[in-house]
Amino acid sequence: MDSILVIGNGLLYGQIPIAGAKNACLALMPATLLSDEPLTLTNAPRLSDIRTMTTLLQSLGAEVTALADGKVLALSSHAIDNHRADYDIVRKMRASILVLGPMLAREGHAVVSLPGGCAIGARPVDLHLRALEAMGAELDLRDGYVHAKAPAGGLKGGTIDFPIVSVGATENALMAATLARGTTVIKNAAREPEIVDLAQCLRRMGAQIDGDGTSEITVEGVDRLGGATHPVVTDRIELGTYMLAPAIAGGEVELLGGRIDLVGAFCEKLDAAGISVEETEAGLKVSRKNDRVQAVDVTTEPFPGFPTDLQAQMMALLCTAKGTSVLEEKIFENRFMHAPELMRMGARIDVQGGTASVSGVERLKGAPVMATDLRASVSLILAGLAAEGETLVNRVYHLDRGYERVEEKLSACGARIERIRVS
Repeated sequence: MDSILVIGNGLLYGQIPIAGAKNACLALMPATLLSDEPLTLTNAPRLSDIRTMTTLLQSLGAEVTALADGKVLALSSHAIDNHRADYDIVRKMRASILVLGPMLAREGHAVVSLPGGCAIGARPVDLHLRALEAMGAELDLRDGYVHAKAPAGGLKGGTIDFPIVSVGATENALMAATLARGTTVIKNAAREPEIVDLAQCLRRMGAQIDGDGTSEITVEGVDRLGGATHPVVTDRIELGTYMLAPAIAGGEVELLGGRIDLVGAFCEKLDAAGISVEETEAGLKVSRKNDRVQAVDVTTEPFPGFPTDLQAQMMALLCTAKGTSVLEEKIFENRFMHAPELMRMGARIDVQGGTASVSGVERLKGAPVMATDLRASVSLILAGLAAEGETLVNRVYHLDRGYERVEEKLSACGARIERIRVS
């Protein structure tokens, strides 16, 4: 397995282009299954998860072609010839469950394996299934697969009231509802920018959707959807991650394509920690206000709150802050697996259930560490930027699922970082 070697103690100066959002693109790609006309996605990220979704869609009969060095995806599902999403593909990524709603809505039946992905706690699919049942679907779980069938005449509109906010379940329900007969109301819907991006794309395809970006979305079903061209929204998690690079290492970096509205709660915490974020014509410019950041408390929440996907990276910053910070994880219960690895670098962290107390030290020390999941991977790289000596991050296959060309982007700003490939 490849590793990333980071040699710390260097200031960062320059620009980093921010890619299209992985999580948005993974929801947009299955939307092709709703129509027999072409769907073109621009500003697509070049990641292993995108390749996995490509393989999954192709296994169902969709045509997916990467153009412009992978930044444009041309998709067409004019002939779906397979209605079974196999375990061998689905196990690699939880977002694979997002083919269920579109397949059921357009084809009337589907068999989808229960998904896999990062081991960061329970992410049950019961909310996805509950939403489809509210539209009349008949579901049977057996042998690790969801066997789904729409009623005669197709899915029908209904009221879906999620007990907890779920981005994936909202996306599945939203796509399925576009072709359901009548009106569907999704209550306690996720409000993330990725939901708004999906709704905008579906509207371009002819869907009638109102209320995206709020907690209640209304969908009037239509008989069919057409083709469209849609730009993938900027990746707010990649944006937040690279905003932390100069915050941790020092210097000043401009994030091209960055938007404050995508990371509002995150920016509030950066400001409290002593990090300057300025809007520019091209994006956002980030630098430290003082030599050392201040401790801040962080609680992860659904959008527009502080993103769980930036908690690990924020912890890396707070490891060298003045004072003690408390991070409370309310989204995923096992998302502090990076803490023991940061402690190998000299961090002082005490984890009690869903809360981590971080007492800042003046400097971290490089060490061999192991990535446990996607966001933990990059948090260790960020920590390495400010650590004395060498940090070797092992098992970075997680990293490639969510970040494209990390070494290239950081080294362009002066970081001493390289990938050590294992054949």
